[in-house]
Amino acid sequence: MTRPVRIVPAILTDDPQTLAKLIRQAETFTDYVQIDIMDGKFVPSRSVTWESLAGLSTKLHWEVHLMVQQPEDYLGSFKQVGALKAVFHYEATGKPEAVIGMSRQLGLGVGLAINPETPVSAVLPLIKGVDSILLLAVHPGFYGAKFIPEVLGKIAEIRAVRPDIEIGIDGGIKEGNIVQVARSGVDAICVGSAIFLQPDPAASYRRLVSLVAKTSRSAAD
Repeated sequence: MTRPVRIVPAILTDDPQTLAKLIRQAETFTDYVQIDIMDGKFVPSRSVTWESLAGLSTKLHWEVHLMVQQPEDYLGSFKQVGALKAVFHYEATGKPEAVIGMSRQLGLGVGLAINPETPVSAVLPLIKGVDSILLLAVHPGFYGAKFIPEVLGKIAEIRAVRPDIEIGIDGGIKEGNIVQVARSGVDAICVGSAIFLQPDPAASYRRLVSLVAKTSRSAAD
C-alpha cells in the first residue's frame, strides 16, 4: 500500500508585512502551512516572532517549526496565536521530555526535528511520545540551502521502530529532487523557496503536488 505524501508549504521571513503577504498567497492554494521561527541563536538568522502572527486572521491551519534555543519558552505564545502543532529541535534543549509534556498540556501536537548530523539512535527514546519526526535535509536557518541526500537513510531506521509515525523532511527540496524524496517513504515534504521564491507560488506548489502524485500512482501500479 502506498502512503500518501503531502506537500507542506513552509513560510520563512523576518518581515511582518511579507509574512501577511505569504499567508494570503498560501490561502489561494493550500489549507495547511508550516511557519518557520528562528531566534538568531540556535540558527544564525532571525525571523518574525509570535507577535507578528497575533494580529493576522487566516483560514489556514498551521504548525510552527521552532528553530530556537529553549523551545519550551515559545510554546504558550504560539498556542495562543493559533498554532495547532509545534515542531522543536532535539538539539535545542536539554530537556526534550519536558517540551513534549508541556506541548501536550497546552493541547499542541508535537513534532521532533533533528539536524542532519544527529543520528536516529539519539532520539529513539523520544519517538513514542511525539506525533511526527521532521528530518532536516539541510543545516537549518536559510532558504535555498543544498539538500543532503544521506538524510533519506534515516527513514528506514525510524520506520523499524515506529512504523506508523509521520515522517517529514525539510530543506533543499525542489522540482529536481522531489520525486526522489517522495519515493523515500516520507509522509510530508516541507517546501519553502521552491514555492514562495518562484514567480507564481500557486503554480509552483501545484507542479510539486503533481510530481508527487505521479510518483504515488506509479508506486501503486
